[in-house]
Amino acid sequence: MKKFKYLFLPVLVAMLTMSCDEDGYDDYNPGNTPAASMSGEWYIDITDEATGDVLATNTLHRTYDDNNGGLWVSDRLTATTFSGYYLESVVNYDLANLTFGGNNLPNLSDESVVTITEGKIIKNGAKSESGAVVDSIYFKAVFDYDPENTIIFAGHGRTGFVEDEH
Repeated sequence: MKKFKYLFLPVLVAMLTMSCDEDGYDDYNPGNTPAASMSGEWYIDITDEATGDVLATNTLHRTYDDNNGGLWVSDRLTATTFSGYYLESVVNYDLANLTFGGNNLPNLSDESVVTITEGKIIKNGAKSESGAVVDSIYFKAVFDYDPENTIIFAGHGRTGFVEDEH
């Protein structure tokens, strides 16, 4: 047993010393993308602006930074499925005002063109079903295949809590 202790201690010290080596990670900063404060998952209701008809409820959307000056807005769930209105575009954003949008953007979900206006994220602007305070999101979209129809997307941030899942 004594021999085991004498062998174990140097191995443990060597492992601890090597695991704390930070060489090569000086420039790595996880999660520090320019639009991190606008990124998230959202439960969104989709409404026809002209009629007020609700087209879909609690559709899961994501916003995330593309690390290239744009912000993705997407309802893609898997490679071939979408949760809402088949929307996947990179929009311009204003980080200071938490706004986003763009004209005649490629919609990668179905190769259409979409114009997104009045995009806004409001920090702590909504409550989830459990009552947790979360961010809210709002934007309007017009698709080239239906240019006379404006669709409103409005919802709140996803908490990840089981009681808030849809």
